[in-house]
Amino acid sequence: MKNYHIAVSGDTKHIFSGHIKLGGVNPAGEEISFTNYYMEKNGEPFFGICGEFHFSRYDERYWEDEIIKIKMGGVNIVTTYIFWNLHEEVEGVFEWEGNKDLRKFIQLCHQHDLYVMIRIGPFCHGEMRNGGMPEWMFGRPFEVRSNDEGYLAYVRRLYAEIGLQVKGLLYKDGGPVIGTQIENEHNHSSAQWGLTTGINNMWLNGGSDGNDHMLLLKELAIQAGIDTPIYTCTGWGGATTPVPDMLPLWGGYAYWPWIYYEADRLDGIKEHPATPEYIFRDKHNNAIPKSYNFEPFYSPEDYPYACCEMGGGMVQFYKYRFEFPYNSVPAMSVMKTAEGCNMLGYYMYHGGTNPKGKVNLFTNDLATPKISYDFNAIIGEFGQVRESYKRTKLQHYFFTEFQKQFALTKTILPGDTSDDDPYEVDSLRYAVRSHAGSGFLFLNNFQDHVDNHNLGDMNVSIELPGETITIPAEGELTLGRESFAILPYNFDLAGITLKYATAQLITKLDVEDEVYYFFFVPEGMKGTYALNTDDVASVEADKGSIKQLDNMTIIEAEDQGASVVRLVSAAGQKIVIYTMTSAQSLGFWKADIRGKQRVLFTDANLLVAGDKIKLELTDQEEVTLSVFPDFESPLGPVKGGELIETSEEELFTTYKLLAPKKEIAFTCTRVKDERAVLEFASGSLDGLKEALLQIDYSGDIGYAFIDGDLINDNFSNSTTWEIGLKRFEERLLEKGMYLYVSPIRKGTVVNSNTTMAGWNETAQELIAEIASVRAVPVYEMVIGEMPE
Repeated sequence: MKNYHIAVSGDTKHIFSGHIKLGGVNPAGEEISFTNYYMEKNGEPFFGICGEFHFSRYDERYWEDEIIKIKMGGVNIVTTYIFWNLHEEVEGVFEWEGNKDLRKFIQLCHQHDLYVMIRIGPFCHGEMRNGGMPEWMFGRPFEVRSNDEGYLAYVRRLYAEIGLQVKGLLYKDGGPVIGTQIENEHNHSSAQWGLTTGINNMWLNGGSDGNDHMLLLKELAIQAGIDTPIYTCTGWGGATTPVPDMLPLWGGYAYWPWIYYEADRLDGIKEHPATPEYIFRDKHNNAIPKSYNFEPFYSPEDYPYACCEMGGGMVQFYKYRFEFPYNSVPAMSVMKTAEGCNMLGYYMYHGGTNPKGKVNLFTNDLATPKISYDFNAIIGEFGQVRESYKRTKLQHYFFTEFQKQFALTKTILPGDTSDDDPYEVDSLRYAVRSHAGSGFLFLNNFQDHVDNHNLGDMNVSIELPGETITIPAEGELTLGRESFAILPYNFDLAGITLKYATAQLITKLDVEDEVYYFFFVPEGMKGTYALNTDDVASVEADKGSIKQLDNMTIIEAEDQGASVVRLVSAAGQKIVIYTMTSAQSLGFWKADIRGKQRVLFTDANLLVAGDKIKLELTDQEEVTLSVFPDFESPLGPVKGGELIETSEEELFTTYKLLAPKKEIAFTCTRVKDERAVLEFASGSLDGLKEALLQIDYSGDIGYAFIDGDLINDNFSNSTTWEIGLKRFEERLLEKGMYLYVSPIRKGTVVNSNTTMAGWNETAQELIAEIASVRAVPVYEMVIGEMPE
């Protein structure tokens, strides 16, 4: 058996404050501040979880439900770009209405108790045309992203407009806007000017005047009324990071389509390399001042390691058609928190659609789809919830529930990982975050662009002052292919010391005189709990087995299904451990409903606002909702469905509900293999929350039109193309839809021996075919009434 070993000593962080020029107080007396290691709320550690959602890339009619979904995923801060070119497409004419209504978007976030960070540019990128700069800036005799007064005059005007939109919504006024990002990747990255032609022909200035420019932009923002407790900047790639006036934020992506921009010229980017993102590092340690994707211009321990752009997905580029593995997102969260991060930030958390312009019809970057900005995000372009949502949600519950003790823990590595090879996947990757002898063991068996496999026949020994904990104490530790875990050791279970668990903690719930802890067993692992026997007065397990080993009580959880362990501590505290499988955990939720914290299980998307509940079902009429503790009053009326059965088992009361089945009536007429016309019957979408058109095809690019207007597109990558139909309902019923797949051309020959500088292209083989088209209903059940 392979024994992995890690020595944990000196695991107390040197935490201090007062040196970072950030923070503020709202009218209620609540305070945001910073130590060198984490953000604080009212003097206590606050674990921020930021989710990027671009209001201007989503239909305002659906903002509220999507904001609720984001909150239900465990996010507590919504971040959003304000793209200059969308709000001032025509010089001097600002637009803030409809899908561009920043103020309404922020108010909705506030209504649902979410903080907001605005990313005000001027340069944003975000795969937006000109990186978000207005087209007319190209025709000005000055350098953008510099201290040129000609440029700054326009920036002042932009910031003044933003200041008017957020007036009264700032934290200091009792609003939700706690942070402002200044610029983006200044002195690191750029974007093409869309007015020019060709790839790499003409790019914006990457940034001039360094810290002076960034600090001047901050000053201009404050003068414009954008006065927030937090100012941030992006830190990677040598970007300008003027500390202590701004908090540098970091990130990481495992899928890099930008490397294919120059593939033809660079002679050899045929396959994407395995990235070093999934090797554990320590990014809050002065003894390791630089590491992969982290080269700060300051001492790492002086400022929190926080993130704003962890890959919550990745946009398809024309030259890179990857199939995104959603497991890569929660694996990234494991890596970043293990590295010392106490504020996570996902880009994108919610996908969207590029809006049409008035001057330039298509407002996106030239290398990406014209319309779609789905980004393979945690929540998709039409509100689709991905597996990455379900898995990161469990992590978010954990980080926020135990933020006070977790924030204090220090990263410990088993050795120098700087030269570790990402292609070496036969060995376990592991690290620890520890404080005062207790903490969490991080394990990873996910690596992008490599064929991973199951790991087993191993254990991990954590050497602490005065003791060594071996996990597991007997038998072997196993970890499934592409799996990852955060395992507690010497963890206080309400008076009982959990020496270790080979199960991942999600959250806890206090119910009357009992404390409930909820765990799941990671893929490929066998769930066990080792308790300090002296702390246990009694133990009872409904499934699995209990035995004694040295001074530990070992409980082995049931391999299949959920199990319950009931404990009484030596001090008389009643404790319950609820264990579920990895598959079962995907349906786990926690929310405050009807004045009480509750845990729930459902396969539907769960949206909670106040006392009201929405269940969102995709291609599924029957659903169960299991609740603990049960509601004190009847479930209430069910709009859009009916309650057909109620049952009780162990902790949970389960409600079985049924939605009326709806067939979406439409015809699909093939014009050619690659062309089809769809016609929808009147009322075909009535009663549905959404309808997803699912198209399987082969070819180059899929295009969807309504009356000649391109409404969605897709770069073919052998996955199903989905289009949400409800937002197009009126036009769709009147005009129908036309689908066209452009071909992949093999054996292409170009003949330029023609008149008028034209050319003639022939190909040996054209590949383009629409294989199937179907429409999938998305039902909504409302238990009680949701706010209008």
